[in-house]
Amino acid sequence: MSARVMAENQPASFAFNAEMQERAKKIVAKYPAGRQASAVIPLLDLAQRQEGWVSRPAMERIAVMLEMAPIRVMEVATVYTMFKLAPVGRNHIQVCTSLSCWLRGSNDVVKSCKDKLGIGLGEVTPDNAFSLEEVECAGACVNAPVIAVGDDYYEDVDYASTGKIIDALKRGEKLPPHGSMTGRDNAAPAGEKTSLTDDPTKPIPKQDFAAAKAAFEKAKAEAAAKAAAPKA
Repeated sequence: MSARVMAENQPASFAFNAEMQERAKKIVAKYPAGRQASAVIPLLDLAQRQEGWVSRPAMERIAVMLEMAPIRVMEVATVYTMFKLAPVGRNHIQVCTSLSCWLRGSNDVVKSCKDKLGIGLGEVTPDNAFSLEEVECAGACVNAPVIAVGDDYYEDVDYASTGKIIDALKRGEKLPPHGSMTGRDNAAPAGEKTSLTDDPTKPIPKQDFAAAKAAFEKAKAEAAAKAAAPKA
């Protein structure tokens, strides 16, 4: 894993807004006394949802709330790549380039992002509207390649479909439903079924054991008669 370094330019302070503060209180209340540190990941997530990233002052504020040493909060924030240690764009696009996605064409997906946004991996557009990040593994290997826009996964993407998603974001339009961009049924195999072709919603026909036994006995008798018949 590459080094995780906090941004050089940090805000002077951090405070949860009223909504996030209330949510933080409810989260901390779930844990028994003396175990508040267990809420560190959810609170870091709240800070990131409010600010778009996790700053050092945010980590320090969370440390106070949870009665933790600030370095302990920083250890958690810097080890998990889902926490952004520097500002990102309003639309943060993550492209998985791990093995499954690479084999299925993630290079074309990265190229589409670069062509549409004019930035490279790890960069932010000048207007702060977009940022682009390379990740691995997104955990959606069966639907590779995959990109994430915020909390939503767009699967089975290629150069063209990735460009359409970015164009919609630029125009402020509603994005297509997240999931497969090829119409695949969740994580079902692509293409026509090659096995398990029966309709699972229909009742299974009852087997006629009497008829099956009669057929077996008939075949057995025919085989015996054939074996006993004189050879020509």
